[in-house]
Amino acid sequence: MEEIYAKFVSQKISKTRWRPVPAGSLQTAETFATGSWDNEENRVSLWSIGDFGNLDSDGGFEGDHQLLCDIKHHGDVMDLQFFDQERIVAASSTGSVTLFLHHPNNQTLSVGQQWTAAHYHTSPGSLSCRSAPCTGVVCSNPEIVTVGEDGRINLFRADHKEAVRTIDNADSSTLHAVTFLRTPEILTVNSIGQLKIWDFRQQGNEPSQILSLTGDRVPLHCVDRHPNQQHVVATGGQDGMLSIWDVRQGTMPVSLLKAHEAEMWEVHFHPSNPDHLFTCSEDGSLWHWDASTDAPEKSSLFHEGGRSSIFLFHSISNQANVHQSVISSWLSTDPAKDRIEITSLLPNRTLSVNSLDVLGPCLVCGTDAEAIYVTRQLFS
Repeated sequence: MEEIYAKFVSQKISKTRWRPVPAGSLQTAETFATGSWDNEENRVSLWSIGDFGNLDSDGGFEGDHQLLCDIKHHGDVMDLQFFDQERIVAASSTGSVTLFLHHPNNQTLSVGQQWTAAHYHTSPGSLSCRSAPCTGVVCSNPEIVTVGEDGRINLFRADHKEAVRTIDNADSSTLHAVTFLRTPEILTVNSIGQLKIWDFRQQGNEPSQILSLTGDRVPLHCVDRHPNQQHVVATGGQDGMLSIWDVRQGTMPVSLLKAHEAEMWEVHFHPSNPDHLFTCSEDGSLWHWDASTDAPEKSSLFHEGGRSSIFLFHSISNQANVHQSVISSWLSTDPAKDRIEITSLLPNRTLSVNSLDVLGPCLVCGTDAEAIYVTRQLFS
């Protein structure tokens, strides 16, 4: 892999997201958005990746990410998603959800729409309410789904001032993240180790399916759905473990993979090459997991600073009844294939790596060390 380039930006970065390239376009990723947290003034920013290769004072490569524009954000940016090419949705620790509009002609950001009290706690027997952080957001134009610390799920549309649908007591615990399974179905993860599937076609306030980690109720912090096989889902949680689930079967994960030494903050399948998966953690690490079967002779090793160690994952359910031709490499139970190559992408451990995103050959991540890292040649 090409060098990974760092740029120090004087703010703790909570979220990083590539701007999607137009469907059918041959463009590579050029622009990404960041959100900050735990700063005196938080911001949502847009960057261009520019050219690379300048040596910094420490002899490392310094990224030439150029700030295109930014805008003040009230509260910590808890999540960030591109709605389309020009619009970005930000979730706030204040409970608000904001749709920002990018104006490329004069390189500015403005507020296009805001739902100020999307998430809030109510006190029993009291009319007062206090804000609750909005912890996760997912977009599928024209719809925006948000989840929060209040256990509430909101369905918004970009052109509506009010929520189209709200499930008030969706969860008695904190909802940490959300993703679409199919357009009317979403999947949430919570602070007691549960995955819940919700179908917006159903009028009730009950999930259509609940899956969970048995034993310790370890909080789950992140979730991503396989881009081609919608029944395959990856989650990460407080114990740093990576769990792979098949939502068609059973109520437990198919595989548990020992991973990071602290909380896993994000997990992402590569959108066009989903045998590759990426995770980041509070322990300061950023990992590339390669489960591809196109290199049967490759050594299944963990690469970090010249050290290597064999890595096996433990499969905990039998997939024999699933047609082999449609099995994802992540669900394989053949012992000869139960090997994954893991590469640590950052040159040395840093403070928490809070967020990452991948698109084509490009990866971006943001850290509490006030740095943004970018590489443009993931697979070389």
